[in-house]
Amino acid sequence: MQTLTLAAGCFWCLEAIYRQTRGVDSVISGYTGGHTPDPDYYSVCSGTTGHAEALQVTFDENVISDDVILSMFFTSHDPTSLNRQGNDVGTQYRSAMFYRSEDERQRFAAAIEDAQELYAEPIVTSLEPLADFHIAEDIHQDFYQRNRFNGYCMFIVDPKLAAARRAYAEWMQ
Repeated sequence: MQTLTLAAGCFWCLEAIYRQTRGVDSVISGYTGGHTPDPDYYSVCSGTTGHAEALQVTFDENVISDDVILSMFFTSHDPTSLNRQGNDVGTQYRSAMFYRSEDERQRFAAAIEDAQELYAEPIVTSLEPLADFHIAEDIHQDFYQRNRFNGYCMFIVDPKLAAARRAYAEWMQ
């Protein structure tokens, strides 16, 4: 199993996609990249903690490669938008990849370079060393599955999930 830590704005969107991806074992929503020792949703949303809403996605690399996981990451949000995804604005919604080693940092940098050909604007996804990952509150785990009729899920998550199903049909369950 391999685990990547990624931030693509609100964690609910990417979590919904990865939870329906073959080979993905677990998806955990949380917070990382900040300076507050014990962040919670409300403090992170305030934009004062430095943390990003992020995911730890664990997958079986014998079933799905990290190249596909990263491709899904880049095409499931706008990596050219600095500190913003849709109506969510602030550093807590930044596009970021949190690396565990120099090798992983280099793989992430290469993935950014590969993804750049898909976008006219420069990708602003940051590469940051992974420090502490703080698991988000239970309400944020598997949020989409438990709240499909929530307005955010219907108007923001559903279209992203539908696009992922079209683009990655062979990988979606």
